[in-house]
Amino acid sequence: LGSARPPVLARALLQQCTSARLQVKPPEHGAEAEWVEIQRGLVIYICFFKGADEDLVPKIAHMLLSVKLSENESGEYVSVLDLPGDVLIIPQATLGGKLKGKKMQYHANIEKQKGLELYSQFVTLCEKELSASTRCAEAGVHVKHGTYGNRQVLKLDTNGPYTHLIEF
Repeated sequence: LGSARPPVLARALLQQCTSARLQVKPPEHGAEAEWVEIQRGLVIYICFFKGADEDLVPKIAHMLLSVKLSENESGEYVSVLDLPGDVLIIPQATLGGKLKGKKMQYHANIEKQKGLELYSQFVTLCEKELSASTRCAEAGVHVKHGTYGNRQVLKLDTNGPYTHLIEF
């Protein structure tokens, strides 16, 4: 008998970019939309599932910032910390979808309030890890992030559809 696969607790989609803009607040009552923007670096889409907890978040943050997916000037693949590059974090509940018939269902996704807590912790840990990196601090890289639970508009420039799905 094969061993049962442990349940997926989180899913992240990583996309290298040359620049990205995310609308975090739509235009309303004559006020313009609000955007956050990064330059060269990494876009991280993240979704937490039922069963995920605070103990998992540091592991995810460290792994995603350390994985060698960013291409440097020499064509080598390095981590976003070693590039150094900006990071844009986007909460993406749709990564938890499962096709049932012709509709998507999201029953495996974490409860919204708990998801918000884990997402906020994830953003904070990514900010801390980038600011602790001397290379990132010297280069003035940024961590920007979207708003949990809101629909957001993304404008993304890539140097190739270099996208990776990672499950935890």
